[in-house]
Amino acid sequence: MLQLNLPSYPIKLKEEGGKQFIFDFIRKKYLVNTPEEWVRQNFIQFLLHDKKYPASLIAIEKGLKLNELQKRADAVVYDKNGSAIVLIEFKAPKIKITEATFEQISRYNVVFKVPYLIVSNGLNHYCCKIDFSKNSFEFIKEIPSYSELDFK
Repeated sequence: MLQLNLPSYPIKLKEEGGKQFIFDFIRKKYLVNTPEEWVRQNFIQFLLHDKKYPASLIAIEKGLKLNELQKRADAVVYDKNGSAIVLIEFKAPKIKITEATFEQISRYNVVFKVPYLIVSNGLNHYCCKIDFSKNSFEFIKEIPSYSELDFK
């Protein structure tokens, strides 16, 4: 798989039936190793090891209902009280992150109403903080560690 713009982690891979599978540490199971899944699993390891996000507070492919359609957020991070605080969208490395990507995660955030949005294709990572009182947002230069998140 492609080298990402993330630190290297010991990712568990296996071959079965001519397909490669990657272990999802959060869901505790092997999944087909697609380019997007490769990004997700490496980015989750980055959050766990480098940014100290608790594994027990991360949900993968969290379901949501948007305009009567069933959708899934790639990852949601919760605070210790069980409130969603970060919404994450992953793309395959060859997918360019565009305004449409942010429109997608913003639509999901209509449901979740979290203060942090993260988008990554494994090569480029973007994080923005939403200020609901001012109806504005700002991009943050670095992905915040779990302890740096504003839990208001």
